[in-house]
Amino acid sequence: MSPARSAGPPRRSVLVLDAGSSSLHITLFSAAGTRIAGRDSSAPPGPESDVDLRDFLATVPPPTAVGHRLVHGGPRLTHHTVIDGRIRQLLEEVRNLAPLHLPPALTVVDTARELLPDVPHVACFDTAFHRDLPAAAREYAVPERWRTEYGMRRYGFHGLSYAWCLERTAEVLQRPADGLQAVLVHLGGGCSACAVRDGRSMDTTMGLTPLEGLVMSRRSGSVDPGALLWLQRRHGLTAREVEEDLHRRSGLLGLSGMSGDTRDLMRARRRGDRAAEAALAVFVHGCRRGIAAMAASLDRLDVLAFTGEIGVDQPEVREEVCAGLRVLGVRGGLAVPPLEELFEEGVRRIDGPGADVPVVVVATGEPQQIAVETRRVLESRDVWSGGVARPGAL
Repeated sequence: MSPARSAGPPRRSVLVLDAGSSSLHITLFSAAGTRIAGRDSSAPPGPESDVDLRDFLATVPPPTAVGHRLVHGGPRLTHHTVIDGRIRQLLEEVRNLAPLHLPPALTVVDTARELLPDVPHVACFDTAFHRDLPAAAREYAVPERWRTEYGMRRYGFHGLSYAWCLERTAEVLQRPADGLQAVLVHLGGGCSACAVRDGRSMDTTMGLTPLEGLVMSRRSGSVDPGALLWLQRRHGLTAREVEEDLHRRSGLLGLSGMSGDTRDLMRARRRGDRAAEAALAVFVHGCRRGIAAMAASLDRLDVLAFTGEIGVDQPEVREEVCAGLRVLGVRGGLAVPPLEELFEEGVRRIDGPGADVPVVVVATGEPQQIAVETRRVLESRDVWSGGVARPGAL
């Protein structure tokens, strides 16, 4: 009788590392895509990430692959890919395109590759979803030298969130994702909107960097470039001061003077706080304007879908945005599904009776999408064998 086999690690389990500018989310997913365990750190990724990751790995079965969320892939990294020495060097070359996000994420990549050297690591890019943007949506009206020598163009972001949102939206509507014309809206610390036609991104509000577009929690969104030149020339602000202010002290925080969190601002508005009321009005108006601009890239609007932290758990924001979009066939009077049910089901249609355009809310699924894309990359390259990863296949 042969000896009993140990249970071993879950077949094709994927460790997902989602490093933001000020946090690190660690999740282990099974082969079936179910969450095995997770840990969130509110500290900025750095040397302490080594301790966080070591502690987490000590409590879970060994993963057979690691998927990393990377905000920007630049002009050359347009598809999710296995990280090797060459890819790591290309990532170093684009780190300045997302200075708040890429440096800490690359710190986590290096730490994870040291701790788990015998499993494949996959870079999953938020920009990959937008790689086929039409030229009319991709190009800036700037001198040719800026576009050709400097690579200035619109890249778009939140792509992993949009890929997950699109598939769940198609499921709830019982329609194929590649047949939908949709506007998807990611509202969280960063905010953007995206037009999708037949499964492809046709336009998006973010640009060369994640700073362009909608008003965000602490980021300004789009600002007249002439105003930035004016600040530097007339008031003596340095480029670094402008960058810091636009990224960290603007958006809802800059407008309200108190918080970049819509929950705080909603409570303050109910108490009669005029600054909070004005900040929310600017935010909602910006969302409407962005959604309407995205709809201009479509032949019709089959659905409007919300995701992201604000998009999911702030029904007041969804309601106020939709109430002002009658011109697109979208109405207010939205249903408010309990968060427990929404997170359990993953998606819920919330438009009221007689609505011309369905409105959907999708529980945020970036970690799940990273796991999906990681498996897809490894399967396409035949890196998996017998349920475990073969490092030699890289």
